[in-house]
Amino acid sequence: MPRTDMPTSLTRIHFLLALAIVAIWGSNFVVIKLALNHLPPLLFATLRFALVVFPLVFFIKRPQVSWINLATYGVLIGAGQFGLMFIAMKGHISPGITSLVIQLQVFVTIGISVLRGSERLRGYQYVALGLAVLGLAIIAIYGGGSATPLGLFLVICAAISWGIANIFNRAAGKIDMLAYVVWAALFAVPPLLILSLIFEGWQADLQGLQQADLLSWGAVIWQSVANTMFGYGAWGWLLSRYPAATVTPTALLVPVFGMSTSAFFLDEGLEIWKLAAAGLVLGGLALNLFWPRLYSQIR
Repeated sequence: MPRTDMPTSLTRIHFLLALAIVAIWGSNFVVIKLALNHLPPLLFATLRFALVVFPLVFFIKRPQVSWINLATYGVLIGAGQFGLMFIAMKGHISPGITSLVIQLQVFVTIGISVLRGSERLRGYQYVALGLAVLGLAIIAIYGGGSATPLGLFLVICAAISWGIANIFNRAAGKIDMLAYVVWAALFAVPPLLILSLIFEGWQADLQGLQQADLLSWGAVIWQSVANTMFGYGAWGWLLSRYPAATVTPTALLVPVFGMSTSAFFLDEGLEIWKLAAAGLVLGGLALNLFWPRLYSQIR
């Protein structure tokens, strides 16, 4: 039974907390790009999840979730989402565009739920998906140096992996999200390390570790501590105190922070086609999120 005693609007301090989380998640794409200047992408992903696991796994109790669920989620998020996304960002797609395209995971999650029979696709969701696909088409047509076909394909695959992982996360029920991510990361590290050794090679990995500067290691720590430990932990804390419909709309700001920080720190241009694509994708996400509540109020 959903709780009825939850407040329906964020307090000022809690809104600022939510804003800090999405700002970290959005600016994180710039941090990733900086680390990839020295570290091979799969090795970088391995280090990211290794620092999530250790030492927290010794202090956080394993959530009451099956090992199969944890393992599947860990592999999908590790090798699937971040592994593919990091490879794509190594010269194939810009951080700002990545922060936008990866949000397609929302529609992947909905699509899988429909195929499994647990949800029914409604009219407004067709429109929302259409807007997002149109935005994606603009990126494919005008992307140029900002998004190669390979980069766009890899990030879409990463979004699909994230969407599938969301289904397993839902199946886990109401749990401590930070504990879930930490224990699932146990299963993200081995496949990422194996794939790195196979496709990048131990020599490239060793060279990357030797060439990594303080900025690179700072990026790895930021990925693990700020993006995962603080981000997921604080987000889960907010969701335990407010309805999901109150908290989740702030996540729409992730691509906004992603594109703006990329423009500021990396001089990534904000051309008209990018803004149009962002407007369409975010419009689709907003329609999917807000329409049910709006419709219930105008009926």
